[in-house]
This record gives sequence, C-alpha cells and structure tokens, in this order.
Amino acid sequence: MRDIDRRASGEYLISSLVLMENAGLRVFELVRGLVANLASSRIVILAGKGNNGGDGLVLARHLHNAGARVDCFLLGESAALAPDAAANYAILDRMGIKISPLQNEADGMVLAMALARADIVVDAIYGTGFRGQLSEFETWIVETINKCRITTIAVDIPSGVEADTGRVHGQAIRADYTVTLALPKVGLLLAPGTDYVGQLVIGDISIPRALLEDRRYKTNLIDSTLVKKYSKPRRADSHKGTYGHVLVLGGSTGMSGAVIMTAAAALRSGAGLVTAAVPESLVPVIESSIMEVMSRPLPETSEATISLDALPAIQNLLGTVSVCAIGPGMARYTEANAILRYVLENSGVPVLIDADGLNALEDDAAILQNRQVPVVLTPHPGEMARLTGLTVDEIQHDRWGIARKYAVQWGVILVLKGHNTVIASPAGELFININGNPGMATAGSGDVLAGIITGFIAQGMKPQDAAVAGVYTHGLCGDLVASLKGQQALVAGDLIEYLPQALQNLE
Repeated sequence: MRDIDRRASGEYLISSLVLMENAGLRVFELVRGLVANLASSRIVILAGKGNNGGDGLVLARHLHNAGARVDCFLLGESAALAPDAAANYAILDRMGIKISPLQNEADGMVLAMALARADIVVDAIYGTGFRGQLSEFETWIVETINKCRITTIAVDIPSGVEADTGRVHGQAIRADYTVTLALPKVGLLLAPGTDYVGQLVIGDISIPRALLEDRRYKTNLIDSTLVKKYSKPRRADSHKGTYGHVLVLGGSTGMSGAVIMTAAAALRSGAGLVTAAVPESLVPVIESSIMEVMSRPLPETSEATISLDALPAIQNLLGTVSVCAIGPGMARYTEANAILRYVLENSGVPVLIDADGLNALEDDAAILQNRQVPVVLTPHPGEMARLTGLTVDEIQHDRWGIARKYAVQWGVILVLKGHNTVIASPAGELFININGNPGMATAGSGDVLAGIITGFIAQGMKPQDAAVAGVYTHGLCGDLVASLKGQQALVAGDLIEYLPQALQNLE
C-alpha cells in the first residue's frame, strides 16, 4: 500500500494530503451513517503520530464541522507527528479544536472519562506500518477501549494487528467496523487479525484505477459484481443436456449423506443432470432421499466402500458426464488411492476432489501434476496439512502464501476453506471471499460447496470461475440462513434450501 501511495503522488501528482483528506472523509461518512444525529453525539478519536493518526485528525475536523462533540487524543508529542499529520494538527489548532495529550496514567484517566460518555470511539493509532507489540501504556489503552460497550471503528486496520501477516502479539483493538483504505490489507483477512476487524468497509480514497488493478498489487476480493460476470442467462431453446451432467463418486456405510448433499447442491445450483455413483448397497438410500438424482450401483468391498472392480463402470460413467466430484463420504481405505488415481488418469472432464478424496491423496499429491484436465481441490486446513506435511498453525498463519504455492506446484485450482476462503489458480492468482459466517462450520457444509462448484462447471463455467462463484454463493447461502434462523442452528441442509434465493440475488 505504501508503494501505491508513493506512485499516486509521484506518477499521478495526487498529493498525500489529498489522500489523507479522502481517508478521513470515508470514515466520517461511516460515522454519520451510524448515528441518528451527529449534533447530539460524542465521538472519541485516538490519533497516533503517523499518517493513520493524520486520518483521524481529518475526521475530527469534519465531525466538529458537522456539530458533533469530539474528544480527540494524541498519543505522543505533536512535534513528532509525520508531516501530513502535523499539517492537519495545525488546522485543528487554528480552528480551536482541543487535542488532549495521551502519554501517561493521568491522561489515561481523562480518556476513560471521555469513553464513559461517548457514542463511538475511533482507533487511528497505528496503520499499516505497525509491527511487533504495543507498549505497556498502549496495551492499557487498547484494553480500556475493548472493555467499553460502545461502537468502535478502526481506521485502515485495528491497532495491534500486523497489516502484512494478521499477527497479533499481545493486544489489539477489537473493532465493530474497520474502514480499510483503497484496498483490503492482507492482515485483515488472515487469522488471528480477521477476528479483530468487525464489519469490513472499503474506503475509496481516489487512488487511480490503473494502480489498483496493477497485477503487482492485485488480489481479487470476491463480490457479487464479479460473480455476476460468470453467469449467463438460460436460453429459451435449452434442455437438460444444455446444463451439463455432474457425477458424484463416493459414499460408504454411515456417510451416504455426504453424497446426497453434494448431489442435491449440484442440482439446486442449476446442473441439468446428476448421477450418484455409490457402493451398490447404498443405492436404496440415495433413491429414497432425492428423487431427481440418478443412481449408479458400483461393486463394493466387504466394508461397503467402492471396490476396484468398479473401475470399468467408472470409466464408462466418465465418458458420459461434464464434471466429476470424487470423495464425498468415500471413507478412508486402501483402495481409495487407486480409485482416485484411476479417475485422474482416465477422466476427460474436470475433476473436483473433496473430503476423503483428499485424504486418498495423502503422501501422493505428486499425481496431481501434469493432468490433462482441470483439477479443483477443496481442502479445509486439516486436510491441507495432511497434503503438505505442514501443521495447521503454519497453514493458518500463511493461508494466501500456502494456497498460492501449492496451486502453482500441483497445477490445480485450490480452494482453501475456512474463514475468508482462499481460491488460488495454477497461475498463482488469488481470490479472497469475505462473506459467510461461523454457523457454516457444520457437518456437510463442504459437501454442499462441492456440489455448487461442480454444478456451475456442468453449466459451462470455467472451473476457476466456478470455484470463485461457488465459494461466494455458498457463503451467501450461509448469510441468508443466519439472518433468518441464526448461526447456532444452521445445518448444511439449510444451505441447499436457500440456494434458490442466493442464486436469485445474483441474477
């Protein structure tokens, strides 16, 4: 972001003061929308010595002009302010707006009294340049703010969160809203930083579009506008074959529900035909659960898993479908790796590998390389740990980097599930999803995602586009359910139930 700011000033002659002014205005707009009457509101602003603090000083001016009562505190000496922040400090001084020092325990008591009567507190202490740990006094300030039951807004990034990594060493501001400027910062989307963000608002500070779209800086944030570009209206003269045929390959005793949910989600997402190929003893379960799905019995082992004797039938099926999802409910057993390898070597259509299909890849991920058809992997962090030999903590601390590295290394579209799911392409392009909610952390949620993605592929979306659109649609379903039923009671079947509404919202 610093490089973008520098180029905006150097190449486009947009002064840093203009960018700071725009930043303060974006936060002002949020504050104005949160309170019923600015003139009767009291706002506390904590400003640091850098440009983040300068944004806060701009905000103080606009709030004062709008009639709000502003309690502005400066951490440190005014003589140590960065040049642009100092310029805005001087403006406030000329306007007679009081800026209280915040340097010691006595100043802290003044802050505590201001917070006790405030409606909103704004954190403009540290921005993207912060690294390491807050000082003891800064930690006390942050703890005091976090204990207050008032709306907290962070400017660009909550103080205490590292912008490049999301790491928090000690304490950090727990914001209700974070107004991130120009582009989302990596640390806002990575754990544990993401837990401190609250609702993320992207503030336009008039950075030239050419800079924002420069591939050196670009990581794609998925939104409805992007997803709508991938969808095409249905033709009047179409038929079920127009919208493709999904093969779901999996199932075992006790886990037939995974196949059912994947198949149902593929249908609900618009696929014309869906076939569930399962161990023969499970066919009655499939047929009694979902009438619209075709079933194909496969030879099974004594444990009611798919047998190697099923390979000829699988090959025949692969020749009749548009996309194959392998792994839902498949179970972990010896023959699974050979079946997966066979599918990868013989499929002429895109393959999505999920759940036990991913477990079958453990210690054998090299077979993904040099495939002739697109492959989509949908691991959660635990499955990704088994595939890579890394720990879950290592993956969670570098989700973007890990996803990109292995998508490129294996030549796959990698969907690393979890909070702010990451989609990485074989070329190393990243897409970050920020919808969805913790209620979706429930059994079967991943099976539904596999069905949505394969359903989109069947209809003609490119696999990478389908992964991006599928993840966003899946998250949108979760948010629709949570808004009506709450997060705690959400189950995977609810996601399928609300797929029609989600898709309608994206038309």
